[in-house]
Amino acid sequence: MGSDVKDKQLFENSEWLTTREAANYLRITPNALRIRVHRGIIKAFKFGRKLRFRRRELRSCLQSIGGN
Repeated sequence: MGSDVKDKQLFENSEWLTTREAANYLRITPNALRIRVHRGIIKAFKFGRKLRFRRRELRSCLQSIGGN
């Protein structure tokens, strides 16, 4: 198994996403994500000085935006 495949599997199985991963998941820039967090549109959790995002909450955010 190549490292790209392992990285993809790890990403898909991870509950917590970094700012960059969450932005990629939502298809927005990391800065746009931070703005949405600041405005209270998207929920984030702080681990030390780092923001983390729950995949299932981002998924529900996408569904509410998409109307599904």
